[in-house]
Amino acid sequence: MLSLLFGLVLFLGIHSVSIISPGFRDRVAAKNEMMWKGVYSFISFVGIYFIAVGYGAARMEPVLLYTTPYWLRHVTSLLMVFALILFVAPYFPGKIKQVTKHPQLVAVKLWAASHLLVNGMLADVVLFGAFLAWAVADRISMKKRDQRALPGMKPSGLNDVLAVVIGIALTFAFVKVLHGALVGMPLIS
Repeated sequence: MLSLLFGLVLFLGIHSVSIISPGFRDRVAAKNEMMWKGVYSFISFVGIYFIAVGYGAARMEPVLLYTTPYWLRHVTSLLMVFALILFVAPYFPGKIKQVTKHPQLVAVKLWAASHLLVNGMLADVVLFGAFLAWAVADRISMKKRDQRALPGMKPSGLNDVLAVVIGIALTFAFVKVLHGALVGMPLIS
């Protein structure tokens, strides 16, 4: 469990610099943006590594906190379609991005909340609860800070279609292969 917690501190910690100290982030990035991105990426990858190792180890010694009805799996599956569409929406700006404002944060909230609906082990609650809390805190902080311009395509209705198609394709890939390969828990046997 310590590895999982350490990974979460690293990953969510570096992703929280803009929440805690946006001025610091802006000053460091202004001095050397490539260095900032390199450090940010390195810490993120190390965090992901420790999250994966810690989560895997914690699953070997499960601690059950709660169980939920089986039908919530269907709710989770449906929410994940929307989460994956929203996750790619910032790269294809259109109405989806305009309406949700921060579609990736909405995607993280949907991903975390939907997984909490069906996973009641301690490791699951720690992992998904941490991401949900972080996404809520980040969204609240975004209301209070200036938004940085992000490079991307020009807004278009076609971009919404692309986001939906890619999100559905990702959902299909996760259901058929990726969830089992990456998480070790196949969704279809």
